[in-house]
Amino acid sequence: MASSDNDNSQMKIVNGEAGYILEDVPHFTDYISNLPTYPNPLRSNPAYSVAKQYFVNVDDTVPQKVVVHKDSPRGVHFRRAGPRQKVYFKSDDVQACIVTCGGLCPGLNTVIREIVCGLSYMYGVNKVLGIDGGYRGFYSKNTVTLTPKVVNDIHKRGGTILGTSRGGHDTGKIVDSIQDRGINQVYIIGGDGTLRGASVIYEEVKRRGLKVVIAGIPKTIDNDIPVIDKSFGFDSAVEEAQRAINAAHVEAESVENGIGVVKLMGRYSGFIALHATLASRDVDCCLIPESPFYLEGKGGLFEFIEKRLRENEHMVIVIAEGAGQDLFTEHMQDMNQKDASGNKQLQDVGLWISHRIKDHFARTNKMSITLKYIDPTYMVRAIPSNASDNVYCTLLAQSAVHGAMAGYTGFTSGLVNGRHTYIPFNRITERQNKVVITDRMWARLLSSTNQPSFLNPKVVEEAKKTEQPPTRLLKEEKCKNLDEVKAETPSQLLEEDNCKDESGNNADQSIKTEN
Repeated sequence: MASSDNDNSQMKIVNGEAGYILEDVPHFTDYISNLPTYPNPLRSNPAYSVAKQYFVNVDDTVPQKVVVHKDSPRGVHFRRAGPRQKVYFKSDDVQACIVTCGGLCPGLNTVIREIVCGLSYMYGVNKVLGIDGGYRGFYSKNTVTLTPKVVNDIHKRGGTILGTSRGGHDTGKIVDSIQDRGINQVYIIGGDGTLRGASVIYEEVKRRGLKVVIAGIPKTIDNDIPVIDKSFGFDSAVEEAQRAINAAHVEAESVENGIGVVKLMGRYSGFIALHATLASRDVDCCLIPESPFYLEGKGGLFEFIEKRLRENEHMVIVIAEGAGQDLFTEHMQDMNQKDASGNKQLQDVGLWISHRIKDHFARTNKMSITLKYIDPTYMVRAIPSNASDNVYCTLLAQSAVHGAMAGYTGFTSGLVNGRHTYIPFNRITERQNKVVITDRMWARLLSSTNQPSFLNPKVVEEAKKTEQPPTRLLKEEKCKNLDEVKAETPSQLLEEDNCKDESGNNADQSIKTEN
């Protein structure tokens, strides 16, 4: 196999026969020579003595694409996570630190706990610091000493015991602090903005030739991180969203012409709204950022509400926070500010659409309605993680610890096709994962709620005249899925010329199977 460094030096490409491509992560040996190695302490660990195989094979990789054709190339792979036979740190020499950045998400404390316990119980590391208050905590706040006893029951609490913040990223000061404190393993828990910062920190560490691991654990409640199967906290968020939807359904069902409106998180991606709607079965209409809708006129939201109220005498609407932002007046859009992370501060679409629905029925005088608006967004993200996410967080944390001890750096641990892997930073931050409304998953939701697609008639007519662009699922074969998409699909909603799978990834990078 021949390998070559990528331009951004954060991804090593290894090409093999039959189209095999390994998008590998950096290692100490890439920029530091003559490093000593040590036997992995797991050899004498009682917990691993019962395992048939202690270590993963050095050549083990995980394919990103699981659905293939008989003549298709093997495609992109990632390095499999897990313990290696040799490590690049003596246990007593490790000085690790953990930092949490960005918004809250169920499971943050579980990840913190399992990094601390993994380092201690598996590798005998006893020096772990918690950085207080996000990135700026490296140079402006005190640290917290973390031991298994300190973190013993933090997984039962929401939020993060370390505190968090947005922004505050001064690369030079952060790396100076890492050097001054003698830290040689940095575990960074955060979303795409946080991991972009981690990527810059890694570059500076490499430039200085430091033997310091920069490892990430991808976090976002919106599930909008590409490549990985899902982000931790997502299952908990969907489960908690059910409570709000159930409350809205009870309120709506208890009165004549009752309407329950629930706003869920989803700035640019509507995965929480989509999955919560499918799980609930009480939702009549789901509105997400990826699917445009309009209010007035034939085929609009108001007409559908009137129709559903005549049929059932009540209805529930779920709307993601980023949906319908284009419907606000230009003046209100100009008022938008940005937070410390550079994210656009959105208008409250849930409150706005509730007022518009009330005004419509008051103006037309067709029927009297009772509308209840529920906004559980901060309640959803502040809860402790559920059982499923606790297990997931444990495996993500342990995978990161194994990778750090083995000398890998500039990576995030993540689940790909049900297997834990090490993924280069640039693959995690290159784009945002979004719901693709030309996929079967969105069609399943429309079938479940029996709601219209709300596509503008003018857009539909234009789409009928536009030929579908070619796709790149395979090098010499067209994507049959997009060939079968109905003519009503607006071509402008297809991202570039790539076929998409149900989770919003490129089909040639698919990580989902189709039942």
